[in-house]
Amino acid sequence: MSALEPALGAPLAELARAAIRQALGGPGFSLPAGEFFAQPGAVFVTLYRGDTLHGCIGSLEAHRPLAEDVVENAVAAALHDPRAVPLSRSDAERLRVEISLLSPQEPVPCHDEKSALLALRPGQDGVVLRCGARRATFLPQVWDQIPDGHEFLRELRYKARLDPDAWPADLKVFRYHVRKYVDEGRPAVEKPR
Repeated sequence: MSALEPALGAPLAELARAAIRQALGGPGFSLPAGEFFAQPGAVFVTLYRGDTLHGCIGSLEAHRPLAEDVVENAVAAALHDPRAVPLSRSDAERLRVEISLLSPQEPVPCHDEKSALLALRPGQDGVVLRCGARRATFLPQVWDQIPDGHEFLRELRYKARLDPDAWPADLKVFRYHVRKYVDEGRPAVEKPR
């Protein structure tokens, strides 16, 4: 995992905030100009209220312009993630916005959990599990919360609605990397008494 340069990350974080404000009845906004923002991109937008996760929604594969992907995923993370609680427009300013720009996925050569764990790089690899129509991912940041590789893959199988204690014969594993940018948001302003 590496940092997304502020010159690129800051406009994406502000775009996420603008999209959330608009979805909550605020003013419209314009998409940033430039080739970087117009190229296809896959982004996860993660929102926190203080240290508490508010929502995290994203795209695993680039299928629309990067700026549009940020807009759609920011609104989904703010308003449609099952963990999300109702927001006001002023809440959008105080959210910590984390933008994770994903690299293309690559297959991980493995046939069981042990061989998968030998191939994966904790803290660096985002992981996707696919089994039939089921799939799930953990961003590389999740290694910070689940550093044990066995538990990481077990929780990811559970997230994919698979038996967490079994390794299906047709399970496929993919990895990706992220470039991350974090915008801490603005602190709440206390009103004078």
